[in-house]
Amino acid sequence: MRTSRKLVTFKMPFSLEGLGRSLPAGSYEVITDEELIEGLSFSVYRRIATMMLVPGQASRSVEMVTVDPLELAAALDRDGSPDGIDERAAIAR
Repeated sequence: MRTSRKLVTFKMPFSLEGLGRSLPAGSYEVITDEELIEGLSFSVYRRIATMMLVPGQASRSVEMVTVDPLELAAALDRDGSPDGIDERAAIAR
């Protein structure tokens, strides 16, 4: 198992299906868990979960929510963030 962390930045408020609310513009940490596929002659990892840290509903709290990486990449596209290119590529793979 390996975990990678990436920071994505939204210039405008956005929403993701399944979250049920709009999130403010800002930077968000995205955490991706992958597992090694064994039995191959080279290392290959399969994504098993993508999560994002978002402001919680209670004041000063933070929630870790599971997100669809393709939906997150689409939200970055809609946001039009020029620095979102690297984040989209890393999230969608």
